Amino acid sequence: MPVASTPRTTTPSKRVLDSAQFISRRSHDVSVPTKGILHATKEIQHRMKQSNYSTSSWKSHPLNPKTADSSAIEWIFLIDALNFSFWTSRPTNEQYAVTLDEKTYRGYWSLCAAVNRAQREGVDLADARVYARISEDELRQVFRTDDPQVQEEIPMFQERLHVLHEVGRVLVDKYQGRFANLLKECHGSAQAVVERVVGEFPCFRDEHLYRGKSVAMYKRAQILVADLWACFEGCGAGAFKDIDQVTMFADYRVPQALYHFGALRYSPRLMKHLREDGKLPSGHPWEVEIRANSIWAVECIRRQLQADGCKDINAVLIDFYMWDYAKDNAEAMQDIPIHLTRSVFY
Repeated sequence: MPVASTPRTTTPSKRVLDSAQFISRRSHDVSVPTKGILHATKEIQHRMKQSNYSTSSWKSHPLNPKTADSSAIEWIFLIDALNFSFWTSRPTNEQYAVTLDEKTYRGYWSLCAAVNRAQREGVDLADARVYARISEDELRQVFRTDDPQVQEEIPMFQERLHVLHEVGRVLVDKYQGRFANLLKECHGSAQAVVERVVGEFPCFRDEHLYRGKSVAMYKRAQILVADLWACFEGCGAGAFKDIDQVTMFADYRVPQALYHFGALRYSPRLMKHLREDGKLPSGHPWEVEIRANSIWAVECIRRQLQADGCKDINAVLIDFYMWDYAKDNAEAMQDIPIHLTRSVFY
């Protein structure tokens, strides 16, 4: 469950890493095996090198902005404000879906497709002055699914409406309606951006209790700076001098890939629950352990890559690669269950 704000005595990413290590050392049902880390590191290093994976891979997706400009900044903030909870238990034909340019998208990409479709239809949903006051009916039109008679609506619609109003009002009241203005005030520091975002926007404040201790994950706030860094390829608005401090972004898909590569291990009772049901409330010890150990596993992989001489690979690139791998190899990993948590945090 969300808790009172974590003390701001260190940088956000340091708080996340400290939280991850604290939880990993005390976890009952999730672990990070050393041999698994070594195996995963070799596999990831080989595959990333083979595919020439880099920040330029981000722009290769047809739905992402192709031009790194002010419009891209606002689009990225909007998308990451709404980047949460796309999982579904419905059969494929009943899932929320958006078709754009004759291609059908589900999950996270359905959000991007819906926003891009709305912009083509004249609704500038990347303008905070628009989404700060968007009505329920207007947003339903933006997020309409391909076949409403058969398919579910986008998960957590009401929460997405609330998030848009929340972040939109802050941007309008404090930053002249532009996230770019907040970004400028952070002077090229990823940590300053994350700190400002989790402080200004409660929906980004991904903090919980574990064994009586307040712990931080900051998934969406950190992926926000990572997306900016990738879009601008480390230049201009994405020239973050401290991007290498950013941790991985704890969600439900990357842990599946980490388990696949042997970097995570689950207890029999947790695996039984995931296979039979999978649903975990936000803040449940198992949910916190899965997310925190994922962060720590990627940090261990990063450190091993650094020791092996791969100085240019940070946690952001590892996370991006693992998420893409999990999506591209979903069928091959279908026997590895994911945890299912309805949350605005991821």
